[in-house]
Amino acid sequence: MDAPDTPDPQQLLRSLPTRLYLGGTWRDAENAATFAVSDPATGERLLDVADASPADAQAALDAAAAAQRDWAATPARERGELLRGVWERIREHAEELALVMTLEMGKALPESRAEVNYGGEFFRWFAEEAVRIEGRFTPSPAGGGRILVAKQPVGPVLAITPWNFPLAMGTRKIGPALAAGCTIVVKPASATPLTMLYLAKLMDDAGVPAGVLSVLPTSRSSAVTEPLLRDPRLRKLTFTGSTEVGRTLVEKSAPGLLRTSMELGGNAPFVVFDDADVDDAVDGAALAKMRNGGEACTAANRFHVDTSVAAEFTEKLTARLAEYVLGPGSDPETTLGPLVDEKQRDKVAELVDDAVSKGATVALGGTVPDRAGWFYPATVLTDVPADARILKEEVFGPVAAITTFDGEDAGVAAANDTEFGLAAYVYTRSLGRALRVAENVDSGMVGVNRGVISDTAAPFGGIKQSGFGREGGTEGIEEYLDTKYVALKIE
Repeated sequence: MDAPDTPDPQQLLRSLPTRLYLGGTWRDAENAATFAVSDPATGERLLDVADASPADAQAALDAAAAAQRDWAATPARERGELLRGVWERIREHAEELALVMTLEMGKALPESRAEVNYGGEFFRWFAEEAVRIEGRFTPSPAGGGRILVAKQPVGPVLAITPWNFPLAMGTRKIGPALAAGCTIVVKPASATPLTMLYLAKLMDDAGVPAGVLSVLPTSRSSAVTEPLLRDPRLRKLTFTGSTEVGRTLVEKSAPGLLRTSMELGGNAPFVVFDDADVDDAVDGAALAKMRNGGEACTAANRFHVDTSVAAEFTEKLTARLAEYVLGPGSDPETTLGPLVDEKQRDKVAELVDDAVSKGATVALGGTVPDRAGWFYPATVLTDVPADARILKEEVFGPVAAITTFDGEDAGVAAANDTEFGLAAYVYTRSLGRALRVAENVDSGMVGVNRGVISDTAAPFGGIKQSGFGREGGTEGIEEYLDTKYVALKIE
């Protein structure tokens, strides 16, 4: 099959919306303020984007609150058909969306195309879920009445999305919110606002009513969002990002008792037992580690390998990761693009240097390349000591840190030696062991002999310091619904 035709980057950039999408209209930010969006492959400016102010955010919430009642009253079938229409437009403009993501975030084009497909699916999935919001009608056990239980939309939502999946982290929130009957204000990451603004254009073209969606890029996140968190009209906060920021947002949302969903940091273990198919484990490890260049909260971070298969696994994984081609994401030869910015690149280098200073061995990579942009090569570390920071902190880069263990209990203990609990990966040929380990690993999601676990039809989320709430699956829409009980007296 021929590769898709990639749009001309400069022509695409000239066509992109860069103003605020607020109440169904495109407008400049207050005082015409802007900020620059840069290309991670070069460090150079791509475009200037409107820089929303607290007043702009207030106007967005005004629009969301004004549209809330009518949107909630819109028949579920109509909401679902509209979401499906957006999904169809995403498919039609897949190449433009993919290139926008690559230009502003850095990921290789095949990664961006995969995200467009994955992110768009949340609109198709929740288009179907919109008509399946259920209640119940039952007799009261004591007699004399009936119990009526209904689900209603929570109300206006604030969604704060990260830079690593500029489309999917938004669609995973917008889809269920709109399906449930909620209006939503989206604050995209300042590093990657162009994708969300382009999505807003597609949604506007699809006929989303004014006020149902607003998109507010800003370089002043706290100043813009804090007033909204204090406004009693806002009823829901959903956030994907670091545990540190998530903790702060929960504290700030507490006075208003907002419904909150927090998809936070991860430190995923990848556990290879002695009975694993090593070649299969290497295939899965490459996917779990290198998806999105390692810049994923579900990325495998710590590779715990049974001593009996450690040498074979390490040799084969090192060979596999050595095949990745570092370069600009828009280059068709590239399979590993740059990290999102200098700060992120330096953090990855710092964690590698810390591990090496404490005794880890570099089997592959491990050195910042001498070139423009924020690049870091595929890296494999072996003999990583227990006190290395890379075993405790989320690396968010293309680095595989390998340690060894002996026996099932030790493997589970190693996997659970973290404050996080988002994703975990287990490789074994034994069904019994797979079920035991999956039950005993402290994680919201477990991949068994699978290196990619994200699925629109499955609930995505973590436990412990990885947050709470679920996105996707039949569970995802529940985050945007309140339960109402009506007591009916029967004469």
